[in-house]
Parts: sequence; C-alpha cells; structure tokens
Amino acid sequence: MDPHLLRTYVTVARLASFSEAARALGYTQSAVSQHIAALEQDLGAPLLTRRPVAPTAAGERLLEHVGPLLLRLDAARADVARMANAPEHGLTLAATPTALGRRVLAALPAAGVTLRVLTREEIPAAVATGTADLGLVDGLAAPSDPLRLPDVAPLTTHAVAEEPVCVLLPGTHPLARRPALRLGDLADARWLDAPDAGLPLAQLRAANGGHGFRPALRYDGTDLRTLTTLSATGHGLTLLPTSAATGVPGAVAVPVTEPRVVHRVELVHTGSLRGAAAILAETL
Repeated sequence: MDPHLLRTYVTVARLASFSEAARALGYTQSAVSQHIAALEQDLGAPLLTRRPVAPTAAGERLLEHVGPLLLRLDAARADVARMANAPEHGLTLAATPTALGRRVLAALPAAGVTLRVLTREEIPAAVATGTADLGLVDGLAAPSDPLRLPDVAPLTTHAVAEEPVCVLLPGTHPLARRPALRLGDLADARWLDAPDAGLPLAQLRAANGGHGFRPALRYDGTDLRTLTTLSATGHGLTLLPTSAATGVPGAVAVPVTEPRVVHRVELVHTGSLRGAAAILAETL
C-alpha cells in the first residue's frame, strides 16, 4: 500500500471531511478524492461513506493497522537519517517522572542536554522517530523481568535500576504504622489514578490478578510533587518507588512485600550510539 494514500486516508477519517483534509495536506480536493479512490481500488473495499464522511467497517479495521505502519515508516526514515548525519548534536533524553532518580540526574552531561518528560507510551515512539536520542521507561515488574514495551521499531533496551515499591499513605491513615503491606489487601482502597506521574493502576491490577484498585481521583499531569501531595492530603493512595515515596511531608511510605514486585527502569535506544548519548548510556 502506498503510504501517501494511507496518510491521506487517515487525515480524511480524522477530519471527517475531504475539503478539510485537502487544506491540511496542501492538496486539491480532487487529489484527495483520487487518493481515496485509488486506495479503495487497491484493497477492493469501500473505506469511507461520503455523506457523512465516516469509515466503513473495513475502513475502521484499516485504521487499526495504519497508525503502527506509518510510525514504523517514520522510525525507519529517522534511523537512516541518524546514520547519515555526521555532525554531532546535543543529547535529548525522554523519560517518565519516576524514572528520573537522583543517580540518573547526576549522570547527565553538564551541558547540551534537552530533558523531555513524556508518558510511557510516548517514549518508545519518540526514540524510534528520532525526536529523542535516549529514553528512560519504568514500570512495575517481577524482579529481573524486562518491561513490556510497544513494538514500534527495533529498539535496544538495558536495565538501569530496580528498587522496592511503597504505598504512600497519609500520616493519619489506619495502615500508616504497618511495617509492610500486601498489595492485594489494598485492592478495595481509594486510589489516585495518575498514569503519567506514578505507576499506572493497570499495572497494579495486573499484579493482583486483574481486579480492584478503583480510582478516587484522576490526575493527568506529570508532576511528582503534585501526586505525592494529593496522596498526603488524603485524596487517595499511590504506589511509587521507595526513593520517590520517602520523605514526603505529611505522608508515610509503607513497603509492599507481596507480591514480589519492583520498580524497574530501562534505557531505550535504537541503532548504535555515539557521542554524549553513548557516554550517558554507558554510565547508566
């Protein structure tokens, strides 16, 4: 399938308009219509209804495939461009908030670094498409088990760190004096849903057999201090690596001893590293 036709199709489906898609892509409306007709002829199925403009059942199925396909094409282009560009450039590191521990920050070069805080889903794509040289992703895992990353491109991963996890509780919480907690005992508690700042509730459910951990409040930001303050002031529990949960004013960090899970950080890159990226990767 011609990627130019696929990009036109995605744009028409997203905007629900041939004329709006033509403006967005810089084509004439007749060119957009020709692209869609050529793609439909190639696949042997109608992909869009015309009034209103909406994907057919076959078109919906194609949309499920197109996103990863176009991302892999962008990743391939960026990979080749990286190898062809001889001049060295500054280092761009994409990381989740809870992957940026003290050791990672201390290892950063003194100058020439751009640090981007992104979500766990965005980081592999940023590395694959060249908008980041290195990525740091994290998550909940069994000791020494690798993280599961989306298959967006051939990526190389290295374990950077593992540490225990703690439940962050308000200092007045009935369980705050416990020496340790079992995650399953907290499945019915009130939790903070903060997938981009802390450890996602989906990972807690997976560790607990796929159930429990209903959210009391959702936080869509990436600021770790806001998340810990929300927990300390009683808006809900959150699970964090021990280093991030310790020393929060008004809160108590209680270790989780069952199941045996850790907070794992992995370095992600593609191709062979050079310059500052290679030095940082070796240090980490």
